[in-house]
Amino acid sequence: MNLLPDTPQLLMFIAAGWLLNLTPGPDVLVIVTQALRHGVRAGLATALGVVSGCFVHVLLAALGVGALLAASHTAFGVLKWGGALYLLWAGWRLLRSAPEKAIELRAASPEDIRARGINSLKKSYARGFWTNVLNPKVALFFLAFVPQFIPADAAHKTLSFLLLGLLFNVNSLPVNVGYAALAGWAARRQALVQQAMHRLERVAGLMFIGFGVRLALTDNPAP
Repeated sequence: MNLLPDTPQLLMFIAAGWLLNLTPGPDVLVIVTQALRHGVRAGLATALGVVSGCFVHVLLAALGVGALLAASHTAFGVLKWGGALYLLWAGWRLLRSAPEKAIELRAASPEDIRARGINSLKKSYARGFWTNVLNPKVALFFLAFVPQFIPADAAHKTLSFLLLGLLFNVNSLPVNVGYAALAGWAARRQALVQQAMHRLERVAGLMFIGFGVRLALTDNPAP
């Protein structure tokens, strides 16, 4: 009994997952922004939050909620508008952030970062988690992408879906962690990046608002 596709298909699944995770989107933006503003640890916490959100989508899609979202205007609409409002709120906060505050965070010593510590990391994790969970496109993506790689003769297709979803999320960790580490390193060592941080926050805020508007304008997919 095959639960996973053959080796060539599995390698294609892994490669496609890397390419998809490398594509900038709300998840990448929130990871990079948190790492730049609060350091690598905050970026890593945000990345773990994003991956945790993906696990929620995988589980729900495997249980058929993805199909419900695709078929129900009400279910899709509720989650769509919740996600859109969250992205708009996150973008507005970035646009309103004071440059002095951003500089202060970048100049903070490791001791200061540790003093802010666990509470700050929890907030970063939550921000990554909710950015991902409140985007219904993620659930629909898993519903459309993962089944293509489930073996036709799989006796337990739900289990196959869960295993492939687990593989996809584990596969995404190096990319998300890499984004966080690179952004944190740049914020500590590159003066040009530090000077441009306030402008980057403005650009990121506008992009978040753009993602929120685009999500709000997304039509309910055909059943």
